[in-house]
Amino acid sequence: MFGDLSGMMQKLKDAQQKVEETKARLNTVLVSSESNNGNVKITVTANREVKAVEIADELFEDKEALEDYLILALNDALGKATKINEAELAAAAKDGMPNIPGLDFFK
Repeated sequence: MFGDLSGMMQKLKDAQQKVEETKARLNTVLVSSESNNGNVKITVTANREVKAVEIADELFEDKEALEDYLILALNDALGKATKINEAELAAAAKDGMPNIPGLDFFK
């Protein structure tokens, strides 16, 4: 019914390995965002780890503005990173999946 079961299991192991390799590679993919006026710049990895935060000196005098700019820039950077992460991991998983009739995980 399922053909070469050991072959399919090996393909699943290969798919898992490819996903793990993709996760490691995504640690090197940097995504940046900045506030509208450029006073706050955020850099994160595609695995959503914050790598750098740059804040203009004048924002240290306005705590509320600083907080707002940080939230906006962080959310934007994390949103971009999430899109990249999900697309890359889905592609890695799809490429490695065995062809099992009736189980279309990724359409």
